[in-house]
Amino acid sequence: MDSDCSSDSKEEKKVFRKQLKSSHTLLKHEGIRTAQQPTKSLVVANGGLGNGVSREELCAALNEMGEVETLLMPPHKPYAFVTYRSQESAQKAHFHLNGGKLMCGENGVTLYLSFIDSGESVFAPLPDGLLLVEDFVSAEEEVQLMAAIDWSSSNDEVIAQKALKHRRVKHFGFEFRYDNNNVDKDEPLPAGLPDVCLPLLERCIKDGYIDIMPDQLTVNQYQSGQGIPPHVDTHSAFEDTLLSLSLGARTVMEFRHPDGRVVPVVLPGRSLLVMKGESRYLWTHGITPRKFDMVPVCDLKSSTHSGHDLETNGSLTLSKRGTRTSFTFRKIRPEPCRCAFPSACDSQGPPAPLPPSPPALPSCPSDAARLEQEFVHQVYDAIAYHFSSTRHSPWPRVCHFLSTLTPGSVLVDVGCGNGKYLGVNPEITAVGCDRSSALVQICADRGFNAFVSDALSVPLRTASCDACISIAVIHHLSTQERRLAAVRELVRLLKPGGRALIYVWAFEQEHNKQKSKYLKDHNGKQNLIKNTSEGSQEPCEYPSKCSDGACTPTDYMPVTDGKLSVHTNRTAFNTQDLLVPWHLKEGKRQEEKLETSPAPVFHRFYHVFQQGELEQLCAQVSQVKVLRSYHDQGNWCVILLKEELH
Repeated sequence: MDSDCSSDSKEEKKVFRKQLKSSHTLLKHEGIRTAQQPTKSLVVANGGLGNGVSREELCAALNEMGEVETLLMPPHKPYAFVTYRSQESAQKAHFHLNGGKLMCGENGVTLYLSFIDSGESVFAPLPDGLLLVEDFVSAEEEVQLMAAIDWSSSNDEVIAQKALKHRRVKHFGFEFRYDNNNVDKDEPLPAGLPDVCLPLLERCIKDGYIDIMPDQLTVNQYQSGQGIPPHVDTHSAFEDTLLSLSLGARTVMEFRHPDGRVVPVVLPGRSLLVMKGESRYLWTHGITPRKFDMVPVCDLKSSTHSGHDLETNGSLTLSKRGTRTSFTFRKIRPEPCRCAFPSACDSQGPPAPLPPSPPALPSCPSDAARLEQEFVHQVYDAIAYHFSSTRHSPWPRVCHFLSTLTPGSVLVDVGCGNGKYLGVNPEITAVGCDRSSALVQICADRGFNAFVSDALSVPLRTASCDACISIAVIHHLSTQERRLAAVRELVRLLKPGGRALIYVWAFEQEHNKQKSKYLKDHNGKQNLIKNTSEGSQEPCEYPSKCSDGACTPTDYMPVTDGKLSVHTNRTAFNTQDLLVPWHLKEGKRQEEKLETSPAPVFHRFYHVFQQGELEQLCAQVSQVKVLRSYHDQGNWCVILLKEELH
């Protein structure tokens, strides 16, 4: 292995860009995310069979770093996956092989390595109420069921057939309406469930999986690379137990709990998935669109795939997806749902606008981390698609800062959101990071380089960037120490002579006798505007609360016993630490965020900065000079310069 890694700045930038590009490609095409912290597993970009790299040549280089447990080389792909016996060996490989050249005969390829999750989550326990029954139907029954679904013709008077963006769908018994995520219970389809399904459902009743015969069937057909977004089947539409029969190719379905837990479940062909209780009402389930899944070898049936479909060695294997058809059986619910999960139930109404027990200001680092996890990180993951739809116009003065960067500069947007600043200056190398994986996915879908990271610990080299921006991020940190740490992290990333631009929400929404956009009229009317922190505008959905152009603060709660208050949108601030409501608008979510109950009002933590506070914060960081500070439409802003060490 010849190492051509140079300490030259230009070469470092090239390695940096290639790493980001490979991470983006892996996320976009395979749905696999690179990890923030070291793990035992890495993706080796340029080290795949598609690059002409042989298994023997790659193994020889990898084995020099330590004992290799698993090496997966997908057919025709320009990357490979390696898992080492120890994390130390993986870190050694990342350090020594990243940016190095591997000789393949007379030619050489440059390898770029990134850490990935090692796949142990595949073995996580199933959510409560979830049951997987393998080989529920025979191969003969599978053929009969597939033959009963004729995709070549559609009689909409008898059944309902749709060609959606990511799959084909047929409905029997009742049509599921994707425009309102419900069924019209008074208009059953003339054709009931196919006769071939009835013996299987009678078997389910006999075996105790269900206690009442379903009367609605949705058949989905997924080609390789297709999927379905995470969703919960509407509570008010269907009874408790759902049955999902998988036919054809296997796939991996991800179950997500509101607290962030993720459980991937391998669904073999001819298996039956039974969802009831918590797994049906609270956990979302979805299928990431990709062409390969990493699964445990023990989940594979070797008879169902040829040798061309699988690369196995060790405890994991790469399984190529094929065409999968699912039969989902449900029972129409005649009465409102009275489940034990009211926070996720559309029958029992959305939660009250206020948190049940407003949190207190944190008194220690662990309290601060918990507060931000619940009232910042989880919220942005939940509202990501609606939030992104309101964040489409880059701010002019931020764009001006970006336009002053010299061509070829490396920019990092820490807290990049949906990536609206990453494409402003095409002559620089721009990369973003955000704590919200959902927002990072939106960046990837838009073709931007972005990765998941906490603003307090960005996994990039010290002094590797020419410029950093932090727009509307630091005000989400709940203590002075954490806000200071975020500024220090920006400065750490900068090269000497590099500049950083920071925006935070201002306590003073009226400056120099001018109201900010946040307080100004909307279209000449004094309507309350909601969801408008950091610049968006939307009319209030509660106009009856407004009087003489001002909203009665019915949802405002004063600070008592150290508790945080809930701010009334579009009004002046009367405290620096507060919760700001976000009213989720379902119409702004992705086209196929399917079958979800009405979303609640979310609350985001903010510390709004008083005049001079941001400059004082930056003054505590060594090797920094404040070049300029200003007020821009309700935000305090600074431009920092990282000075040379003397």
